Amino acid sequence: MKLPIELDAPICKNLAEASSREWLETNDIGGFASSSIIGLNTRRYHALLDAAIHPPVGRFVLLSKVEETLVLNGQRFDLGANQYTGSTHPQGYLLLDSFRLDPFPVSTYRIQDIAIEKSVFLVQGENTVVIRYKLLGDLASRSCELEVRPLIAFRDYHSTTHANDGIRRDVDQSPGMATVTPYPGLPSLHFAHDAESVDTSGFWFYNFEYEIERERGLDFIEDLYSPFLLRFNLARNPAGSVIASTASHEISEALPLQKQETQRRAKVAGAAPADDAFARLLTTAADQFLVARGAQKTVIAGYPWFGDWGRDTMISLPGLTLVTGRFEDARNILRAFARSIDQGMLPNRFLEVGEAPEYNTVDATLWMFHAVSQLLHYSRDYDFVRSEMYAPLADIIAWHERGTRYGIHAESDGLLHAGEPGVQLTWMDSKIGDWVVTPRTGKPVEIQALWYNALRVMEHLAREFGDGEKSKHYAEMADRARSRFAQVFWNHADGGLYDCVTNGQGDRSIRPNQIFAVSLPYPLLSDDQALRVVEVVEKELLTPYGLRSLSPRDPAYKPHYGGNGFSRDSAYHQGTVWPWLIGPFLTAYVKVHGGSEQSRRRADEFLNPLRDHMSQAGLGHISEVFDADPPHHPGGCFAQAWNVAEILRAYMEDVKGKTAGEERGRSTGV
Repeated sequence: MKLPIELDAPICKNLAEASSREWLETNDIGGFASSSIIGLNTRRYHALLDAAIHPPVGRFVLLSKVEETLVLNGQRFDLGANQYTGSTHPQGYLLLDSFRLDPFPVSTYRIQDIAIEKSVFLVQGENTVVIRYKLLGDLASRSCELEVRPLIAFRDYHSTTHANDGIRRDVDQSPGMATVTPYPGLPSLHFAHDAESVDTSGFWFYNFEYEIERERGLDFIEDLYSPFLLRFNLARNPAGSVIASTASHEISEALPLQKQETQRRAKVAGAAPADDAFARLLTTAADQFLVARGAQKTVIAGYPWFGDWGRDTMISLPGLTLVTGRFEDARNILRAFARSIDQGMLPNRFLEVGEAPEYNTVDATLWMFHAVSQLLHYSRDYDFVRSEMYAPLADIIAWHERGTRYGIHAESDGLLHAGEPGVQLTWMDSKIGDWVVTPRTGKPVEIQALWYNALRVMEHLAREFGDGEKSKHYAEMADRARSRFAQVFWNHADGGLYDCVTNGQGDRSIRPNQIFAVSLPYPLLSDDQALRVVEVVEKELLTPYGLRSLSPRDPAYKPHYGGNGFSRDSAYHQGTVWPWLIGPFLTAYVKVHGGSEQSRRRADEFLNPLRDHMSQAGLGHISEVFDADPPHHPGGCFAQAWNVAEILRAYMEDVKGKTAGEERGRSTGV
């Protein structure tokens, strides 16, 4: 089953267009490969092998790229492209005839009357990239050789490397294998190949520039080392392969690995919850965020630089696993995070190996209750919830009742207080030095919606599990919170909800957080109030690519996201558009319009720009954020888990109207 993304020569030969389109390969353990479609690395994260040394983290750029030259009857044609100060060299993109995901990246270069097809894919469960070349056309007795020169970095993926004398230049060779071990403490990289010859003359290549890093105000210049050159005689054998891996492979495995990976991806796409291109594309994208953490599963929040974050994981879980029928993955994710609960809190994120998780979020923990309730909604797996989730969830509520870190505690009015000076606990978590850009200390509106829903979930679970006293207790807490919510949060002046209430004072900033008081399963508002919230959000915040994080009428509004760290972080939640929020918006929109066919059609229309976007930046993915003002340039990560998850969920539930009951019992086992 082919994915519906193919880019033709006019795009491939246009440097600006081609370098802005990025592909992504992942390996199920946190490692990945990515670049622009012309092989010009515009990020320090771009590489053919970003290996997860301590899965799913500890990521190192081992193989940055390969430089390829076709030698046809003695005439040399460079296929690559690199950015240097003031120039792009070579300009192999002018020979690129097409690029497609089929199902992994396939580039076709046309030289005179022949073509070279190059494919790249990662092997699941290991740090291995397979690169295959195929000659297309008749050489008519001409000589034809392909030179392939690996360029290695061997550095943390957040940094850059520079020429140094500490690198070990030796190449350990055996028939069909060349191995390099440039630095102690890092793994060897084995290159299995079927090249006719190997030239072990090694060189440093200097001053590669990464344009996106320059724009972000970060180190953007790097030197790369080439330990050897492979020469393939395509006149004798029209196909050649390289397997670069931290494990040792035989080159004869290249074709079987390709067939295996093709079949796996066909199975993933075939498990899409609807038989249309959009659902298949989103389902395929969803698979790339689900990775192993030991024996369990977790979610990579975004590529190329995020690890696994508690908040992103819990928000993403329904779309990534339940809508797609991957119930066992959902259970494994919940199990892994339940084991990490501390003082009634989920970790905001797991850090690198050997570092303790960070516990500085209020909403990640509450999103877990929603994830559990959605697992039940889809799978009816009460046995799992009873045996592994009920006690941890009850403990969370108890901690929130008596108080836990950062002033998180239930107050006498039933609402939840969270926050202390100098910390940022909600998803609007930008902080620059000691400046918390959007502090939201007190009672943030979406936290109340999540808290209320958590209490109702626990009321239901306690009743199901025969714990009548606890069920009554949770119900009383929920009733108290609901009766107080509208009194405290209704903003009569603007016809919506205050974003946060601090010391009894409501913040009139019009932000998207109020939509959760409508979108979550247990309602907090009257029908009329819910409709007015949706209307104000649509009027003030809706864009073609998601919801703005702040109304353009607000004096603090920032129309563009970009520049250095200060510029980006100060705009991150001050107007910047977030695509994942289109999910709860569509749920709320369809809900307040009674689930009518007209509202579902309109919800589908809202998604059209995002459909188009999936072939315009991160191919097959949805960018992390967009500028608040037109033309809404994408920014941040080129592939974000909760964007894919929430759009897939909303597409199936709110546009297609596919109920959870239709999914029960369907598990792909992918």
